[in-house]
Amino acid sequence: MDIDLLAKMLKEVVMDHDTVTLPGMGSFVAELVPATFADRGYTILPPYRRLYFSPKQGEDRLLAQLYAKSNDVSEADATRILEDFITEMKEVLKQRKTLLLTGLGRLRATRENHFFFVADEDLDIYPSGFGLKPISLKTHEETPEEVATAVSNLATILESTPEPEPEPTPEPEPIPEPEPVQAEEPSVSPEASAHLLASGETEGSEAQNEAQSKAQIEAQPNPKPSPWRKFWRFTGRTVLVLLILALIAAIALVVLGHVAPEWLDQFLYSPEELDILRN
Repeated sequence: MDIDLLAKMLKEVVMDHDTVTLPGMGSFVAELVPATFADRGYTILPPYRRLYFSPKQGEDRLLAQLYAKSNDVSEADATRILEDFITEMKEVLKQRKTLLLTGLGRLRATRENHFFFVADEDLDIYPSGFGLKPISLKTHEETPEEVATAVSNLATILESTPEPEPEPTPEPEPIPEPEPVQAEEPSVSPEASAHLLASGETEGSEAQNEAQSKAQIEAQPNPKPSPWRKFWRFTGRTVLVLLILALIAAIALVVLGHVAPEWLDQFLYSPEELDILRN
């Protein structure tokens, strides 16, 4: 058994399984990576399967079963052969610090002899993704002048937004005046009676007019603002504010995409995806 045969067996098994165990060393793990954005968000990369090495020991016997079936030996003999070969491979890896797995990538060791795997750039272990290609979303790239114009237009919109009108306060209901208490009429002379009668008619007409005015005021309905009108007015203001904030956020993202794209990519991609984009 040699390293090329082991690499061929690993690739064959990993095409149909997510974990392949190297007895006494660790496991190769294949995980599905969903579609991601690249090129500052202007390109959609299709999903793919990523292969990496984990020092965690698995429990599967897939390599031994494949070796036993291919070489017409028992599974116990195949397990023993694999364990002996992997033990020697670990010692060689500790000395050379790298081993080439043809068709997969390179298995490496750190100074502290921690093992990790670097896959080939063109490694394809996702048959379901055959034919999937990146999709470009580039239609028009804004120039700095266009960004500045959009920001100035937004400032003009914010300045021209009318201030909300104060809601009318309901008028207080009139308080009824107490009825006057009639006092006993004092006895007067005939001349005084005539004078009082004349003045009483004038005062009676004025009092009657005043009473009619009060009755008309009380008869008028007290306008009250409709609750639905208040609701739609509040909803319209809220939607307008949210639209303005969304426009500001979109413009800020565009500006950051031109000014500090690397800083913005830290929030859009994982460290592994950033390494792929940089390479």
